[in-house]
Amino acid sequence: MNKHDFIRLIAASSVAASGLLLGTGIVSAQTIAWDGFPGSIPKATCGPTDHTESGLAGETSMQERFSGDSQTAYNCNLQLVGQEPQDTYQGAYSQDGPAYYDVCAYYGTDRGPTTGQGIKVIDVSDPAHPVVTANLIDTPAALNPHETVATNASARILVAGQNGGPNFAVYDISDCRHPVLKSSVNVPGSDHHMGAFALDGKTYYSAQNPCCSGTGGPLVVMDLSDPSNARALPTWTFSDDGRPHSLNLNPQGFAGLAAGTRAYMGQGRSWPFSDARDGLVITDVSDYQLRRPNPQIRIVSTMFYYDQGTAESMIPVTINGHPYIITIDEAGAASSNMKGWAGACSRRVSAFGYPNIVDVADERNPRVVSKIRLQISDPANCAGLLATTPPDVPGTAPGTNLPAASGTTNYSVEACVADNPANTKMLACGAQNAGLRVFDVSDPLNPKEIAYWKSAAVRTKVLPAAGSWAAGVDRTVDKIAHWPRWVVAGRASNGNATEVQLWVVTDGHGFQALRFSSSFLAQHQDLFANTVTSESSR
Repeated sequence: MNKHDFIRLIAASSVAASGLLLGTGIVSAQTIAWDGFPGSIPKATCGPTDHTESGLAGETSMQERFSGDSQTAYNCNLQLVGQEPQDTYQGAYSQDGPAYYDVCAYYGTDRGPTTGQGIKVIDVSDPAHPVVTANLIDTPAALNPHETVATNASARILVAGQNGGPNFAVYDISDCRHPVLKSSVNVPGSDHHMGAFALDGKTYYSAQNPCCSGTGGPLVVMDLSDPSNARALPTWTFSDDGRPHSLNLNPQGFAGLAAGTRAYMGQGRSWPFSDARDGLVITDVSDYQLRRPNPQIRIVSTMFYYDQGTAESMIPVTINGHPYIITIDEAGAASSNMKGWAGACSRRVSAFGYPNIVDVADERNPRVVSKIRLQISDPANCAGLLATTPPDVPGTAPGTNLPAASGTTNYSVEACVADNPANTKMLACGAQNAGLRVFDVSDPLNPKEIAYWKSAAVRTKVLPAAGSWAAGVDRTVDKIAHWPRWVVAGRASNGNATEVQLWVVTDGHGFQALRFSSSFLAQHQDLFANTVTSESSR
């Protein structure tokens, strides 16, 4: 930390401390945090019949958890349309995808009995009654895809990489309900973790598990120009900065660049940066996109921050004609190698990861212009939440094992999807145990929350294929970790949206289709004027 940052930290901490509520140590009004940004953004204004959170924005309070109240979904301006049939449902490892194409949704399940594994295919042509039409189990990648499940609308393909192994699989989804295997190849030495397509669908970049464990894992780049003959391009290994936990590619025209020539990489590591720094790395991947011989990846710029942990996706969006990156950190400053939740509080930072809006008009000098922090991510609320949240693992102190395998309390945002990447007004974000959160970013300097959905807690229900299931664990919250999908289900003749849905996958309920309430839609047509259906997961 430089001298300027240290002075700002001391001064701003004094301001934040003055706003603490006596007795609870929790702040509900906006204050200025140590970094000069508001500690939290404004809470959403909900409908009169919504079942809303009683505590901080994002929080599920102790009373809500153990009174049974959290067994009913919390909603604000969003309503359930339909969900995956529960009669044979065994749970969803909600980080595995989901991905979408046409009227279909796809997600993988890494755990549970054999009948619960594979990539599940769901027909959502009738959102009120989703139907499972297939379960892909014909490749090692499909059986253990973790976060690699992705689709590309241009090429009409679905891909998955084997977590813990070398297999990479490509499926034709021209008939989205019944994917057809086109390639299953092994890439020696690979261990797929998460990745993303270039816009044209001809290149898929797969970040490898060793990237985040300090061993300098390589980046595997797959040539999918011929889906029936998938092949690996030369592997790239970063010598220092650039090791991606995950990444996203630029669309056509973003910041004036040709599509697929930049990879925005989330370098996932945590303070005190024992082997890598945490944040955004902008790289030039033109050599791979243009299939040049002996391809090289060049670092354009870096932007690191010490107040979060486990950087992941980096989402390119254009707001009011200006290019931004939405940075995502999935574990926040409570990552285990940051001395846990209590360690975050002692440093006066948030325990949980949250999105930054980063101006990249000058790609060599990216800068944070705002922070999308819910009240649960306000640094001033860190200690109060720690004292009033149940432990991650029964019999241990709160916060000592965050994030826990049981998924009991991690309010970090893990993925965001824009309503229209080329003209963004809203972001829908999977915020793990804080559920689905929707933000108005039409003024990128002053983001605010406008809607949320926290699906019902399943408590001790046996769902062995769920990421949160463990014998004896009381799951008082559900989890929505990854990619939502925007769906414009209807427009009037004057162009006004008549129904806009969000599709998600939750740990305890599988696929769910939601819709914005009619009253909210009518009152905010300006926000929905340019919303588009998102075909691909990223």
